[in-house]
Amino acid sequence: MSVDYEAAARELVDARDDGKPCAPLRGRLLPEGDVTSAYLVQQLQVRQWLQRGHRRVGAKVGLTSRAVQESFGVFQPDFGVLTDDMAVADGAEVPMGRLLQPRVEAEVAFVLGADLPDERITGADVIRAVDHVLPAIEIVDSRVAGWDISIVDTVADNASSGLFVLGTTPRRLADVDLRLCGMVLEQAGEQVSVGAGAACLGNPLHAVQWLAQTLARSGDPLRAGDVVLSGALGPMVPVTAGAAYEARISGLGSVRTCFSGEAS
Repeated sequence: MSVDYEAAARELVDARDDGKPCAPLRGRLLPEGDVTSAYLVQQLQVRQWLQRGHRRVGAKVGLTSRAVQESFGVFQPDFGVLTDDMAVADGAEVPMGRLLQPRVEAEVAFVLGADLPDERITGADVIRAVDHVLPAIEIVDSRVAGWDISIVDTVADNASSGLFVLGTTPRRLADVDLRLCGMVLEQAGEQVSVGAGAACLGNPLHAVQWLAQTLARSGDPLRAGDVVLSGALGPMVPVTAGAAYEARISGLGSVRTCFSGEAS
């Protein structure tokens, strides 16, 4: 089949702007399983956002759970770009009308204090480059109707990125056991997701190393000041309009977000 990168990017941008999900891209505008083409579509959208005046502030890692990888038939993570307009203050209300079909998940966020420009970086290089870590809630979203996505659809859709909320309690890596740190995500005092650092590629640091190597190989490496969302520590949860969510990660503290009532 012929690949129409521009049409695929346009449908996703229009879905984001208009609040109306589009049909899956795979088998229609992009070949099944063609992840390379999907990343080209992602890049076209990011270019548009930057032309609109937004600023790249980091990146996110997705598909870090082995179970989720197996469901997509892939055995490596994917990534998306974070821009300044995706950031939400801790505890702030998110208008439901800003999103299409949001879900929340708790993660460890890394803030870099040094560049990671070499694709041969080691885990020790990553540790040296990290300035601090924070608890985070990622609000994932899909511009594809009904979350009917394959690896091609989610990569093209900027790894199903939506918004992100960072906590305000920075911790040094030496003070946290990221592999064993436990996570609880609550809605109205009820546990809706639980997990631990080991659920994220065995350790969230592994996710950051993979991302740094991948982006350096592509010629767009991670830089000092970048925020990296390293991947979910437990199952993601569909958002309920009007609900509030709090994630607690042992050793890192907590982070909160809430959502307005149904969009008009």
